Amino acid sequence: MCFIFLRNIVSTFFDILYFLILIRILLSFFPINPYGNPFFLNVVRFFYQVTEPFLAPFRSIVPSLRVGGGGYLDLSPILALIILRILRGLLLGLL
Repeated sequence: MCFIFLRNIVSTFFDILYFLILIRILLSFFPINPYGNPFFLNVVRFFYQVTEPFLAPFRSIVPSLRVGGGGYLDLSPILALIILRILRGLLLGLL
């Protein structure tokens, strides 16, 4: 009984983090106006603050790719999602 509860907590934690990173990836495709709607800015800031501690180490491993027009493509969230799924599987396999 205790192991099932612990497995559910671990699984839910990883699912929530995975979902938050996906939302952050989607938000990165839209320009954010710093003088826009304060509620929207707070929501975006929340997603960035929650996911940044997990994504920051991957940015040092995977450099951003320069794309035409001076933009950059950050591939670190993709690597983070892959590693997140592997960690989830390993942890749930141990429980």
